[in-house]
Amino acid sequence: MAFMAYDYIITGAGSAGCVLAARLTEDPEVKVLLIEAGGSDRHPFFHMPAGFAKMTKGIGSWGWSTVPQRHMKDRVLWYTQAKVLGGGSSINAQIFTRGNPKDYDEWSELDGCKGWSFRDILPYFKRSEDNQRFSNAYHGTGGPLGVSAPINPLPINEAFIRAGQEYGLPYNPDFNGATQLGVGHYQITVRNARRSSTAVEYLKPARQRGNLTVITGRSVTRIVVEKGRAVGVELGAAGGATETIRCERDVIVSSGTIGSARLLMLSGIGPADHLTSVGIPVVHDLPGVGSNLQDHLDLYVIAECTGSHTYDSYASWYRALGAGIQYLLYKKGPVASTLFETGAFAYADDAARSPDVQFHLGLGSGIEAGVAKLKNNGLTLNAAFIRPRSRGSVRLGSNDPAAMPLIDPNYFADPYDREISIKGLRIARELLQQPALKPFLLGERLPGPELVSDEDLFEYACRSGKTQHHPVGTCRMGHDAMAVVSPDDLRVHGISGLRVCDASIMPRLVSSNTNAATIMA
Repeated sequence: MAFMAYDYIITGAGSAGCVLAARLTEDPEVKVLLIEAGGSDRHPFFHMPAGFAKMTKGIGSWGWSTVPQRHMKDRVLWYTQAKVLGGGSSINAQIFTRGNPKDYDEWSELDGCKGWSFRDILPYFKRSEDNQRFSNAYHGTGGPLGVSAPINPLPINEAFIRAGQEYGLPYNPDFNGATQLGVGHYQITVRNARRSSTAVEYLKPARQRGNLTVITGRSVTRIVVEKGRAVGVELGAAGGATETIRCERDVIVSSGTIGSARLLMLSGIGPADHLTSVGIPVVHDLPGVGSNLQDHLDLYVIAECTGSHTYDSYASWYRALGAGIQYLLYKKGPVASTLFETGAFAYADDAARSPDVQFHLGLGSGIEAGVAKLKNNGLTLNAAFIRPRSRGSVRLGSNDPAAMPLIDPNYFADPYDREISIKGLRIARELLQQPALKPFLLGERLPGPELVSDEDLFEYACRSGKTQHHPVGTCRMGHDAMAVVSPDDLRVHGISGLRVCDASIMPRLVSSNTNAATIMA
């Protein structure tokens, strides 16, 4: 390995890194090294749609958390970030939503990122898709990524869709089509009842090519820069030793919104004052690195069911075993469910330019880490304000590459985020009180009907709010002083031979789940 000459080195085999490795190695003359700190995706949980429930509880993740959130009564939130081949696409809830077309138009018009309008990038979305239901102006077929509809929604899913219409939302068969507003089933990255991750759909075929080398279980500790040019990377080794691997063209940082900013700063590329404060020699003063962190904050309602209408009852070992056998034999049942297959987009602020709250219907309680589980069957409805104004940061706690970074989403820093989030939580409560769901639900258990005022709900949000796992923006593209990469080619400003390509380059959040936008090629 040490003697092979690589053209490109990619740090991180996540949602974006696997796509990059596959696309670059389509040219047989190009030699690519892909390095992933995590392990393989061989464990069956990575491929079963319902395996998502295990993912936010530690499997395939770094085990990081936020710093105390000063606008949420100093709450520390669990902050799942993927550490496995395929990254977020291997551990997420498999929801395929792109956001609103106006999101990308704002990137182009307001953030100076020409070439990133929705019209510009739609062909790349379509190229990535092998959509099992739609083939039209908004969707493509024959691409690597399997996109399908839920194969066995429960009666309570259909009742929620009726409840949304009773509330006043239109039925929407395609949240990625002509309009985003409404209630319906999500499209999911599932093919033949198996998770369709970038590790499976992009990387696995590419690994048959002789010009791709993949290393797992090794962390990149530093980008090597000589005379203003990135020439390779340094890998951690046993006993504190390091190994340097060089490349001829570019180092492409694809370590995720937290990891990419962290690696740049460990390499001396970032805000000079911060780097100096943690004892890292400044290679290039780039103040925007690690700033502009944005994320969706989830607030949720949990209701108790009148019977076994969700999948909570499968927690017992014998029912779980039966579900596993059903999945292996017929590719149906609880294991074939992504657990969050149905949802809605709505307005909490009537003056918003497009829907500003997203809902995910969870087929149980206690599905994700830190979320309460009921004794009987429960139903969860997550509500998230999807265009937050608050901005946070990623910083280093020390110059030790093994140390957890200081992750500060800075939730509720802007009072508007708090206001709209609480309005979204109120809408979630109303949705679950509609007539269509009355046969299925005994009543709300969290926040609990006794919590009525905005202050009550704020207290509840501080106790129970969680990340929706959508961090972006810490290496944002643009041309101003705080931009990190150029929109034209994603090259890091001021350093040759270095690019960043993952969700960290987004100047602002898309109004939905972020994985589809991260893949987009």
